[in-house]
Amino acid sequence: MPSYLLLPSPLLTPASWAPTAAWLADTGHRVEVVGYPGDAPTPQAVLDTVLAAADGLRDLVLVPHSNAGLYAGHLADLVGARATVYVDAALPLVPGDDTALAAPELLAFLRGLADDDGRLPPWTQWWDDLEGLFPDAETRAAVEAGQPRVPLRYFTERVPVQEGWADRACGYLAFGPTYATEIVFARGHDWPVTTLDGGHLHQLHDPAEVGAAILGLVERL
Repeated sequence: MPSYLLLPSPLLTPASWAPTAAWLADTGHRVEVVGYPGDAPTPQAVLDTVLAAADGLRDLVLVPHSNAGLYAGHLADLVGARATVYVDAALPLVPGDDTALAAPELLAFLRGLADDDGRLPPWTQWWDDLEGLFPDAETRAAVEAGQPRVPLRYFTERVPVQEGWADRACGYLAFGPTYATEIVFARGHDWPVTTLDGGHLHQLHDPAEVGAAILGLVERL
């Protein structure tokens, strides 16, 4: 039976995956959720943290959410993952041996948010409208409690990309059309794709639906 390693966005915490992890565990699956180092992550620290969490897990399936997807192609090779299921995740779409953590337009937006020390506010404070992102106030409080204040310089760094990463066993789970370009990429590489009707943190709204969709994609692989 596979082991599932759930990778939150480095801008969030394990709380963003906690309900889905609990559902997977309750249905008899081995599951772990990665927790990243505090307020000053680096790409290498993210990689090292995932490698430590993967140690000892067999038949590993990586499940990255959001911009953790930028790391997953390289990580899949490092940990010998049997499969990767990208969940509403960014992908390294530009060919090359590394990828930017922020596109130029996003980096320009973030420069306007950074304080005098070059530190960004927590991710949920980047946006004016979070209506519907969380299922309830309690869940929002749990997710926001540990959000890091990432330094702007984090987004100027680059992440390694393994040659042939998209030819590995991969699936894509989308929550609506936000990552439309990634969905097209996935289908173009013959990945199985599932789309659920939900927002970017849909795993908090319906962990059973999301967990079952992850399992379904692994079966199709």
